[in-house]
Amino acid sequence: MSIGNSPEDDRPSIGHVLQQARIAAGLTVEEVSSSTRVRIPIVHAIETDDFSRCGGDVYARGHIRMLAQAVRLDPDPLIAQYDAEHGGSPAPTPAAPLFEAERIRSEPRRPNWTAAMVAAIVAVIGFVGFTVFTGDDDDSGTAKVAEGSPPDRTVPSPSATKPADPKPAPSESAIAAAPRDKVTVKLSATGKSWISAKDHNGRQLFDGLLSKGDSKTFQDKERIDLVLGDAGSIELFVNGKKVDDQFEPGQVERLSYTKGDPEVG
Repeated sequence: MSIGNSPEDDRPSIGHVLQQARIAAGLTVEEVSSSTRVRIPIVHAIETDDFSRCGGDVYARGHIRMLAQAVRLDPDPLIAQYDAEHGGSPAPTPAAPLFEAERIRSEPRRPNWTAAMVAAIVAVIGFVGFTVFTGDDDDSGTAKVAEGSPPDRTVPSPSATKPADPKPAPSESAIAAAPRDKVTVKLSATGKSWISAKDHNGRQLFDGLLSKGDSKTFQDKERIDLVLGDAGSIELFVNGKKVDDQFEPGQVERLSYTKGDPEVG
């Protein structure tokens, strides 16, 4: 009596499915690499079911998702197969302490231009009021002339007093500032990139592909954790301020931001 294999044992491997779908779509490895920003050696390795070059389960799942979408496959069954063959979905991992420490440094606090503007207006109003009050006592004769014929000289009106120079407008970062009691992260895609976003409890906020022109905004009361499959194709705005880090095309980045990071004033 022979024992047959289960249906799961007979199903093709992840790499074989991706390779056959690519060939059926008439695409070369180079074309898939160019559209997904996944390097050519990694595409070859995945098609032979070698995931050791991906850098871990999180990146392997991201690469599988991007390759599947590039060859018009539903990535979810392949990712489920990968999880079943590699011990389940990876647990959330915190960002590296060194990376987080670099981004929690506070910046010099900028002047509060709103308060300065209010103080200047109050000073001008007080000066005008004082001028009008003293003018009524000292220039009564002038007031009588005004009621009759026009005087020979023009008495300057207190309202003509030149106000203090206007203060500079708030900076762009202050105008775009997000609420201080939360962390707000906005991602804008300049190319195509897979991204993953989680809140401080490890709950998945988004896991998918952003195309050029797409944008996503995430908010949490404590922390947002990100994984960028192609950091060079993403612009980051944290708490209303653009992050100027220069990432290389195809570079995978794991980032973490808090509500005081970077501090906006």
